[in-house]
Amino acid sequence: MKIGLIASEATPFAKTGGLADVAAALGKYLNLAGHDARLILPLYAQVQRSHSGLQRVAHLQDIAVALGPHRYRFDGWTARLPGAEATVYLLDCPALYARSGLYTQDADEHLRFLALTRAAFACFQRLGFAPDILHCNDWHTAFGPLFLRASHARDPLFARTRSVLTIHNLGFQGTFAASEADALDLGTRSHLLDPGDLRTGYVNALRHGILYADAVTTVSPTYAREICTDARGMGLQETLRQRGDALVGILNGVDYHEWDPRVDPWLPLHFDPARLGTKAELKGRFLARMGLIAGARTPLLGIVSRFTAQKGLDLLFDPLPELLASRDALLVALGSGESLYEEFFAGLQQRFPGRVAFHRGYSDELAHWIEAASDIFLMPSQYEPCGLNQMYSLRYGTVPIVHRTGGLADSVQLYDPATGSGTGIVFDHFDAPAMRWALATALDLYAQPDTWEHIMRNGMAQDFSWEKQIGEYVRLYERLIS
Repeated sequence: MKIGLIASEATPFAKTGGLADVAAALGKYLNLAGHDARLILPLYAQVQRSHSGLQRVAHLQDIAVALGPHRYRFDGWTARLPGAEATVYLLDCPALYARSGLYTQDADEHLRFLALTRAAFACFQRLGFAPDILHCNDWHTAFGPLFLRASHARDPLFARTRSVLTIHNLGFQGTFAASEADALDLGTRSHLLDPGDLRTGYVNALRHGILYADAVTTVSPTYAREICTDARGMGLQETLRQRGDALVGILNGVDYHEWDPRVDPWLPLHFDPARLGTKAELKGRFLARMGLIAGARTPLLGIVSRFTAQKGLDLLFDPLPELLASRDALLVALGSGESLYEEFFAGLQQRFPGRVAFHRGYSDELAHWIEAASDIFLMPSQYEPCGLNQMYSLRYGTVPIVHRTGGLADSVQLYDPATGSGTGIVFDHFDAPAMRWALATALDLYAQPDTWEHIMRNGMAQDFSWEKQIGEYVRLYERLIS
């Protein structure tokens, strides 16, 4: 198959979150499975500065894009995704992408990505690339399915093209004033705009992707069900429910070439289920590096997270200090975000010297070390479309504590002492008592070395590889074009 992927970010070119990992993985693993997958991204200023291997594409220069009264010019560059032959096209338009960050609060934010989506169609036309599947991601490219229907319905290049929209996080919907709707350039097809949106005075990009994509996917099966409910639908639940079976959840995969303790390039020592003693040695080295003082069997709790309310960190405000004050445990936290949470972890480090280490910001190296050296990983998200760190943790023998939601519910199973099955600690109610129960349960199980090692091995046996998960997308694509 020929698959045209459009996304606002992709690793290693531009990344703020999981969308970048998934977009790159789709391009890479579809290509490795024998498909012609081509990924289109913006050429942000920071990408141009940091990637010297970009090559100008002669026949993708001076692409004109009109959005109502707005006019833009794009130049195309190309690169390869690491580890694959998949082609990435990066579209350069300094007027839109020469800014300090990938995303902005600027008044033309919607135009930046409407133009990207329009330019992607023009790019396919210039290349003579007729995609069987147009795969769009999140609100930034969610108008792709509508453009396919309204603006390219009579273009023979796209006659067989079917569209897929993946929702990575429903919380970001890309709304803009209805007075700007002429930027969509729908002409006689303007009646396709949702009348409910227009009555309220705004246009919701994600809603239109949901309405017009041939299939809508989310990044886990549970999240697909959750966003159809009033509690988690964020205003789009009725639109999602209308799509019925066209909405499916496909759990994200993990790139085990990067996240696997057997080959992890960030670690000086490597281990697997037969060499768990090496994990203990790495823990000892890490504790010394972070200035943490441990007894013979002191558990290390790890956190790698964006510091936002979504991540459920409020649940730790009382239970975590109580645990550190009453039980033998250590904590290392890596992340940044809202000052409320940064101050909480900084305060814990001051209150419990030698017991808590907090690193503000992000570090690839520290993230890998925390996954490898920790005994327990805390991920109590209020909601989580998929999440990756819990799956990394399982592979590293680091037992996750998670709230039963979204991809966390789909990837971590509560340990059952009666059967010996299960891979972590899963709590149902999003409140402090449930968090206390989960922490206490984990520490009680950790105090039983044989049981704990059994849970570790259960987790390390799980397979969330992209090689496995990409088959779900291929089967979906095949259904659409059959």
